[in-house]
Amino acid sequence: MGGIKFGTSGWRGIIGEEFTLDKVRVVIQAIADYVKKEGIQDKGLIIGYDSRFMGEWYAKEAVKILSANDIKSYLTNRETPTPVISFEILSKGTAGAINFTASHNPPEYNGIKFSPSWGGPALPDTTSWIEKRANELWGQISFKEDLSFEKIEKEGKVIVYDPKEGYLNKLKKIIDFKTISQSQLKVIIDPMFGTARDYIDNILENEGLRCKVIHDFRDPYFGGRAPDPMEKNLQEIINWMQEDKKIALGVATDGDGDRFGIVDKGGKFVNPNLVLAVLYHYLIKYRRIAGGVGRSYATTHLLDRIARKYGYTVYETPVGFKYLGELLSNRKIVLGGEESAGLSIIDHVPEKDGILACLLVIEAVAKRGMSVFTMVKEIFDEVGPLFSLRKNYLITPEIKKTFKDKLIHIPSSFAGLKVVDKKEIDGAKIYLENDCWLLFRESGTEPVIRIYAEAEDPAKVEELLESGRKFILGE
Repeated sequence: MGGIKFGTSGWRGIIGEEFTLDKVRVVIQAIADYVKKEGIQDKGLIIGYDSRFMGEWYAKEAVKILSANDIKSYLTNRETPTPVISFEILSKGTAGAINFTASHNPPEYNGIKFSPSWGGPALPDTTSWIEKRANELWGQISFKEDLSFEKIEKEGKVIVYDPKEGYLNKLKKIIDFKTISQSQLKVIIDPMFGTARDYIDNILENEGLRCKVIHDFRDPYFGGRAPDPMEKNLQEIINWMQEDKKIALGVATDGDGDRFGIVDKGGKFVNPNLVLAVLYHYLIKYRRIAGGVGRSYATTHLLDRIARKYGYTVYETPVGFKYLGELLSNRKIVLGGEESAGLSIIDHVPEKDGILACLLVIEAVAKRGMSVFTMVKEIFDEVGPLFSLRKNYLITPEIKKTFKDKLIHIPSSFAGLKVVDKKEIDGAKIYLENDCWLLFRESGTEPVIRIYAEAEDPAKVEELLESGRKFILGE
């Protein structure tokens, strides 16, 4: 067995250790076999990559292997955001896409993400088949070393192209750039050295809005940190906004452009859960787009409260945007969102899109003429406040062994709140009174238990987290 394991967003590993050329080759061959099994190999595959080391080189290796399988490749001409690749699958009608990315992971990682013909992240039945096939091929197949990329290109088996214009034209149909331009908001943008460079700033400046941009060049080290737009990684934006009070909004995207980070006026970071609530509320109340909402198991119930108030359905899914992407693709929801800063909307791509998320927040601020936190207060006034937080706790091997058994016998209350239900879809979620909840999830990669909590005030959230910690650790 090659030890190749697909997670919620594909296969990832440390470059030179788990992520090696031999393993890359068998994964690509397994994807080629999957596409042939489905009988759609004539449609070809998009090949993309992010800003990490040797991204172009791995992408060209994929082209060679696909060519040997008589599958045409459409190779992006530079590092490309994941949502742009998703758009290209639908635009070109290909059999899917192979994307060399480790998203928001630290710079020493790389990965392969396969997206099938419907444009969203591959569902478990697909990734399970590819994983099984790759491990079967490990050590059982050899690859030609003399294949020439130039020869493949000359033969027309690969087309190298720029996907940017089509995607930006799509955004122009979704976002109200006229309102944004008229507002003359001052915005600071941080693409975190990743693939979304020259996307948000390009389209805003072409629409007449001046922007300040930082970290807008390729750096495979991502400035020496993980390209994840969480608060601790956005201190430069926060500092700029604290010094320049005229900046209305700071926006950021992660390494492959599928996650967002939002900083409000005065340098106040906005929890992604609150961003999801603001945008869903904005879409259904002010954009008047009727429809339900989808959220992962670990995402805020503020979305539930908003949906209930306006008479719409809530869909709760396991963690992983593929499930929300499927709901979007089937037009069951207006917005799908995850607490880990991922969202997309109806009539767009069924994949997380950090670029879209940032532009929607800019539009909402411009249209409403108020800050993000003012819009949050408006929602709290309408449906009541909810605050959420996640903490990771290191555990011993002994606690790890008893973790699942503990979740069978839960107490009748946590932090004084009565347990009303329990579900075990992805970890164990304990539903409490007043829309409060606790979620226990075990990490698949490190000795950590993740505990999520949501309650009506921040102090109660901390109480719930501590109550959950004591329960798991047996204190």
